[in-house]
Amino acid sequence: MLELLIETEDQWNVAGRCNDNNGTLTHLFFSDNTNHQARAKAMCAKCPVSTECLDAALNRKELWGIWGGELIENGQIMVGKRGRGRPPKEPRPVVAINEVPIPPELIPA
Repeated sequence: MLELLIETEDQWNVAGRCNDNNGTLTHLFFSDNTNHQARAKAMCAKCPVSTECLDAALNRKELWGIWGGELIENGQIMVGKRGRGRPPKEPRPVVAINEVPIPPELIPA
């Protein structure tokens, strides 16, 4: 029996670090929380298909989220986005590329 392989233009997404086939990381990539966004960007930094992901998101004109390590809003790459409310009095710690911080609300008590 011959099997036909049907290739789609988004077949690369199987190799993405965010793809666990369960959607358990979706909240990180579509969050307004700057800690979640930083964690998603850190994951993308080590992803082998981040360039393809960003290109596909821009071609589809994705409205928002982290795609290929970039924050997208209204189909445009945003340089940075400050969280809602007043800025913190003490600066947030800098996250190293090799370290992915776990948001405090996700740490079991």
